[in-house]
Amino acid sequence: MTTESDPSYQSDLATLRERIDRGDTDAADELIELAAEQGDIGELRRLAETGNSTAADQLIELAVEQDDLAELQRLADKGNSTAAEVLEELDDE
Repeated sequence: MTTESDPSYQSDLATLRERIDRGDTDAADELIELAAEQGDIGELRRLAETGNSTAADQLIELAVEQDDLAELQRLADKGNSTAAEVLEELDDE
């Protein structure tokens, strides 16, 4: 799914990022949900790299849905045990 060219999505991202910057704790959850719905691996990756475990979990789910083994491996290489377990399960299939 291409989200870069969707002005509405980009506007929503900007608004949510501003709310996060102002300390709105609900905005991060909303941003994760929106990014997951849009299939935005890049945004989920950015959030996961800040230590947000919910974003990391959503990133793993999206990577599985999209058969993105490279993303799962990248996460596993960075120490994400859930991604490593998912890769192991996929190897067993």
